[in-house]
Amino acid sequence: MIQRGIATFGLDYGTCPPWLFERMVKLGREMIRCIVAEEGPDEFIRRLADPAWFQSLGTVLAFDWNASGLTTILTAALKEAIRGQELDLGIFICGGKGKTSRKTPDEITNWGNRLNLASQPISSLVYNSRMAAKVDSALIQDNFQIYHHAFFFTKNGAWTVVQQGMNASEQSARRYHWHSEDVKNLINEPHSGIASQITLPNVLNMSANQSSQNRQISTELVGQNFGALMKDVKILARHSSNLSQMADLANGQQRLKLLNLETVEFTSHPILKENFFQSKYLEKIFWILCDRKPENYEKLLATEGVGPKTIRALALVSEIIYGAKPSYEDPARYSFAHGGK
Repeated sequence: MIQRGIATFGLDYGTCPPWLFERMVKLGREMIRCIVAEEGPDEFIRRLADPAWFQSLGTVLAFDWNASGLTTILTAALKEAIRGQELDLGIFICGGKGKTSRKTPDEITNWGNRLNLASQPISSLVYNSRMAAKVDSALIQDNFQIYHHAFFFTKNGAWTVVQQGMNASEQSARRYHWHSEDVKNLINEPHSGIASQITLPNVLNMSANQSSQNRQISTELVGQNFGALMKDVKILARHSSNLSQMADLANGQQRLKLLNLETVEFTSHPILKENFFQSKYLEKIFWILCDRKPENYEKLLATEGVGPKTIRALALVSEIIYGAKPSYEDPARYSFAHGGK
């Protein structure tokens, strides 16, 4: 059974020995050829979307450490393994670790042009790559900073995203898997299966189905005029208190407590950890959003400049003033039973 979603494991800081990488490339090349010959390129791409299969592939290719390096080294080895044979195999690998990940759109476009694809299919592939990165960095705020993004696609249009984030305080990394046939909605439950060694408390998960009302109200907030949105933001700025750890609103002689949360939960609420009420950049993004008035949350997220802070601010206003609580549950559900060795 194919399982797709997120894998979490420990960080490592070493480097892959050149002799091992060379062996991974050679063996990986033959495995890709066999799978493509027997099952076709779309099946190979589909299997990469399974966190357990991806992990197993790295182990079979002799990188048998159950750690963060498997993702980056395996991706690089596969990319090198098919170099010069992409058109024959019908498989294309774009992006990678660090600065290489930023080349993903250009690499997708270049391969699309070599395949003589029309502009619309190429733009769609680039858009899916970009949105996958935005969802896992801005909508799922689990404190894993994305530093690796790879986009695999076939000449038939099937695609898989494998990207990884780092959480230095937890000494762990988390790998996110996407596959085109599973994604019915880019912003709502795009990961259909998840594998993880740890789960974290108080993760803002705006991609959860439970967050749908918050997403709707966030969209409505930027659909109004800029002044009305900033009025809501300033209400929170005036009546939030780091000392009381409670947000109050005064209404005549009555005082309304907007949140009824346990202290432990509320100490990690976005309102307490940062002062985005005085952010000029955030005001600029709010102005752009209110001017463009995106018709849905996906277009809101796709707007250039919208990142985690914008999403947190809108989620906070939607929750505290309008009562639409998002999900604060880590999307990780279960773990690997055994390590690579």
